[in-house]
Amino acid sequence: MTTITRFAPSPTGRLHVGNIRTALHNWMLARKAGGRFMLRIDDTDAERSREEYVDAIREDLAWLGLSPDGEERQSDRLAKYDAAFEALKGVGRVYPAYETAQELELKRKIQLGRGLPPIYDRGALKMTDEERSAKEAEGVLPHWRFKLDHDEPIRWEDGVRGAQKFDPAQLSDPVIRRADGSWLYMLPSAVDDLDMGVTDVLRGEDHVSNTAVQIQMFTALIAAQFAAAKMPSFAHEALLVGKEGKLSKRLGSLGCDAFRERDIEPEAVIALLARLGTSQPVEPITERARLVDTFDLTTFGRAPAKFDDTELDRLNAAIVHQMDFAEVEGRLPEGMDEAGWHAVRPNLGHVCEAADWWRLVTGPIETREFSDDDRAFLMEAGRQLAWGDDPWHQLTAKLKEATGRKGKQLFLPLRQALTGMDHGPDMAELLPLIGEEGARARLAQAAS
Repeated sequence: MTTITRFAPSPTGRLHVGNIRTALHNWMLARKAGGRFMLRIDDTDAERSREEYVDAIREDLAWLGLSPDGEERQSDRLAKYDAAFEALKGVGRVYPAYETAQELELKRKIQLGRGLPPIYDRGALKMTDEERSAKEAEGVLPHWRFKLDHDEPIRWEDGVRGAQKFDPAQLSDPVIRRADGSWLYMLPSAVDDLDMGVTDVLRGEDHVSNTAVQIQMFTALIAAQFAAAKMPSFAHEALLVGKEGKLSKRLGSLGCDAFRERDIEPEAVIALLARLGTSQPVEPITERARLVDTFDLTTFGRAPAKFDDTELDRLNAAIVHQMDFAEVEGRLPEGMDEAGWHAVRPNLGHVCEAADWWRLVTGPIETREFSDDDRAFLMEAGRQLAWGDDPWHQLTAKLKEATGRKGKQLFLPLRQALTGMDHGPDMAELLPLIGEEGARARLAQAAS
């Protein structure tokens, strides 16, 4: 059977780093099996869904290189949910309920006050036909709940968490449809997974109890002959937390737009999130095939995965240091060629910093104040400078012999005079870019 995974964001905001990690792991799971990765836009919440966020989701996935093999939108599939609802209604697995939000909240408070779990008491099932008719005569429209089967525990073998067991009597019958006819998450998601042939559902551990409920929905839909598909396998990965070890609101707003603003490479985001929360080392790996080949749910841990900006910056710098000129040519300052990129690349944390280092070549540079001894040394450097294939090493060798200087005394005044900096790119690569005329002028200016 072809492996089919799905990423199902709601277009009510931008993707954040937790969403991105889920999308990536589903993409990797499908790619490793030679399967299909589907994008499903969960836009049944018409009031909060925005087309601009649909476009942003597509844009972010494209930037990350996570191309889906197909796309579905729940707003185009409403007839399927109606059919599933009627099928479940026909076998007695959905029922109307009339409590208001205030009445339900009061029930929860009473249960908590008695030390009981705040689950729905199935009061609606105890209503008579006359009572229901009276409610509707008053203009009270029902919302609809899925009736859980309390006869047997809900069990599944989770790809990350191992054997799972839930007592359905300790779960509330979930509301699946509002009084206005609109849908909540549970039933449409189950219908889509069956209809789209999803074989593997990989999502955050905050969905574990949802999975317990949806397993009964899958079973009921198949039993009602609404779908002939097989129930998917499930895996729930630990959620992301901040580096301080606590759930971070900031992670809920940190997404691809923020990464792009910081000039973070998409490969750095992928390299970090691919293995974050697993027993495998996080490394600056740019080969997607290598990450896919080593993807393994058995390496995922149960502890929360810690997202650290400093680690992302470290990976980004390491990946920039691997990037070829052809990959960045369009992002470099005017005039910077392959030799220039090769010279400044080891000093970069982000590609955008190349412009700052390139100014060492194009100028102007800061003119330092030198001691009398250093000025005499730099004047000698101007006399000894001879242009050839390797002017830097030729110059420093001659100066060492002529002045007896070595180490920092030899190299630092030259770097300061030629670049205005105490540190920076390899001078053997930088000096040819400055050029003979520019080098002589800078040495003369520093010596004057």
